[in-house]
Amino acid sequence: MANDLIGLATLFWLVAGLIALAGRGVVLGRGLAGLGCLAGMIAAILTLPGASPPVALPVFRIADEGSGFTLSPAALWLFGFGLAPAMLAAWLGSPGRGGRFWLFGLSMSLIGALGVFGVTQGAAFLVAWEVMSLGGAAMILGERLAEGAGSRALFMLGLLEVGAVALLAAVLVLGTASGSLGFAGFAGAWRGAALYGPAIAGGLLLVGFGAKLGLLPFYEWFPGAYGAGSGATGAVLSGVVLNAAFFGLARGLLVWLPGGVDEGFGIALCAIGVISAILTTLYAFQQEDWRALLAFSSAENASVAVTALGASLLFEAGHLPLFAGLAFTVALLHLAAHALAKGALFLAADGVFAATGGYAIRQDGVLRANTPLFGMGALFAAMSLAAMPPQAGFVSEWFMFQTVFQGFHLPGLAERLTLVLTGAGLALTAAIAFATFVKLFGVGLQGRAADGGARLPARHQSAVGALGLAVLALAVGMPVWLGALARVWPAHDAIDAAAHMTDGWILVPLSAGFAFISPSKLVIVMPLLALVPAAAILLCRRRPARRVPVWYGGSPRLDRRNATTALTFSNSLRTFYSFVYRPRAETGVETSLSPYFVKHLRFEHDVAPIFGPALFGPVVRLVHGLARRGRVLQSGSLNLYLGIIGLLLVAILVVALF
Repeated sequence: MANDLIGLATLFWLVAGLIALAGRGVVLGRGLAGLGCLAGMIAAILTLPGASPPVALPVFRIADEGSGFTLSPAALWLFGFGLAPAMLAAWLGSPGRGGRFWLFGLSMSLIGALGVFGVTQGAAFLVAWEVMSLGGAAMILGERLAEGAGSRALFMLGLLEVGAVALLAAVLVLGTASGSLGFAGFAGAWRGAALYGPAIAGGLLLVGFGAKLGLLPFYEWFPGAYGAGSGATGAVLSGVVLNAAFFGLARGLLVWLPGGVDEGFGIALCAIGVISAILTTLYAFQQEDWRALLAFSSAENASVAVTALGASLLFEAGHLPLFAGLAFTVALLHLAAHALAKGALFLAADGVFAATGGYAIRQDGVLRANTPLFGMGALFAAMSLAAMPPQAGFVSEWFMFQTVFQGFHLPGLAERLTLVLTGAGLALTAAIAFATFVKLFGVGLQGRAADGGARLPARHQSAVGALGLAVLALAVGMPVWLGALARVWPAHDAIDAAAHMTDGWILVPLSAGFAFISPSKLVIVMPLLALVPAAAILLCRRRPARRVPVWYGGSPRLDRRNATTALTFSNSLRTFYSFVYRPRAETGVETSLSPYFVKHLRFEHDVAPIFGPALFGPVVRLVHGLARRGRVLQSGSLNLYLGIIGLLLVAILVVALF
C-alpha cells in the first residue's frame, strides 16, 4: 500500500512537470503536484512506525549497478512533515509571473527529495541530489520576483556544487572501500579500518550536506536565494528539501560510518552546529524582509538539528545508545515542528505580498484586517519558532536542552564540557530567536495601517491557519505521535528511545525523575489562567478608563510615522553585537537654496556578512579573472580552433601509446 501511494505521488509529480513543460494547464499541474504531496503524506501515516517495503529499481542502472528503494521510519517522518507545507504551496502557487517554470522546479525538487530519502545506491543518490538542487534554482528563476535573481541563484548553485563535489568524493571513498556503490556495503567497509579513512569520509559528508543545510560558511546563500523567490518556494526549500539534506547527513554518519566517527567528530559537529545557529539567528534578527528573515531562521533550525545529531554521536561513542537515540529523536521532532511552522509563515509572507505588493516587515495592520483563523495560525507558528509553550517548537527545544543536560553520563571530560557549552550556546540562540519572532509577528502583522489594513487572499488565510493549527496539534498529541518514532535510531534497531520519552500524557527525557512537561495539559491550563486577567478587567469596569497618548521623545503628536520599525526594534542588538554585524549606515542630504531647506533625505543601512568578503569574494574574483583570460579561446579564429584540436589529438595519442 505504501509503495503504491509513493508510486502514485511520483506519477503525479512527473505529470505536473510535463504539464509545466507544455505550458498549458498549469493550474491542473499544481493540483496534481498537491495531490502527489497528499499521497506521500498518507503513505507516511499508514507506514509509520515501520519502513516501506524495499523494491528494486532495475530501470535506473547507473555505474553498472541497479538501485533499490525504501523509506526508513526516519525518512517517512521527515518526508511526511515536509510535504504538508509543500502541498499547500503547490495548491496556492507562486505569485511570480513564471508559473509554469515554478511548477517544473517544484516537480523536480519533490522527485529529487524522494530519491534522496529512498534510493539505496550512491550514483542514483547523487543524481537525485542534483535534481533536487536544480529544482530549487528553477523555482527561483521562474518566478522573476527580484532583480538579480539570476546571480543569486548562481551563487546558490555554486555553493551547492561545492557540496555536490564533496558528496561525490565521499561516495567514491565509500565505494572504493566497499567495492560497491550500494549503501548496504558502505557500513561493513570500515570495520577494522584506520581512523583517518572514516574521518575523511565524514568530513566530506559534512561539507556536502552542510552546504544545503546552511552550516557555516554556506548559510550566506540562504537570504539571497530565498529573497529572490516567493514564500511558496521558501516553504518547499525549508520543508521537504531541508529535511532531505538532514536525513542524508544523519544516514551518512550513522549508517554508512557506524562506529567510524569517534567522539572528536561529535565534538566538532556540536561546535559547528552551535556556532552556525548563533550566527544565523543573529543575522535573522536584523532582516527587514520576510523571506530573508525566515531563510536565516531555517538555517538556524537546521543547525540546531545538526547539534542534536552531534550529541547523538557523542552518546554513541560513549556507549550510551539510549541517550543517542533520544538525541536523534529530538532532531526529528525539531525538524517536524520547523517544517509546519516555517511553511505557515512563508505562506503568510506570500499573503502579505498579495495584499501590499512587497515582502517588507512593516506595520500594515495585517492582523486586524484578516480572519481570526489567519491570526491564530500565524501566532501559533511564530510561537513555535520562538520556542514558546505549548507549541511544538517549545517541546522540541525543551527536549533538546534536556538532552544536553544528560551530558554528565558521558565518560570523558571533553565530551561533558562540550555539551555544557552546547547548552549555553543553544540558550543564546533561543533568546535571540524569541526576539526575532516577536519582531516578525509584532512589526510584520500588527500595527495600524493608514487605509484600514491589508486584506490577504482567503486561500492564504486558510493555509496559514491550517498549518498553524497543525503545529498546535503536533504539540498537544506529542505523546501519541512519538509512537511513530519507535526504533527510529538507525544505529541500533532494538533501541526505542521514543518509548522512554512519555509517561502517560507527560513528556520525559527518558526518566520522569529528571524532568517533565505536558503540552497536552498546558493547553487546558493556559486558557484557564486567562480567567485571572479577565476577572481583573471585570472588577475594574467601575473605574472609567483614561486614554492618553504614549510619550514618544517629547513629540506632540503620535501617528503611523512614529510606529516601531524593523530597524528600531533590532538596532540595540545591532549595536551590542557590532563586532559580529559590523554595521554600515550612510546618509545623504539634498538641499535647495540653503542647508536648512532639505529637499531629499536618503538613509541606507546594512550589516556586513562574515564569510562573503573573506572567503567567497576572492574565489569569485579568481573565476572572473580566469574567464577574462580564457576569452582568447572564443576569439573566432579558425586557425586557433584547429590548433587546439590538433594538440588534443596529440595528447590522446601520447596517453594511448605510453
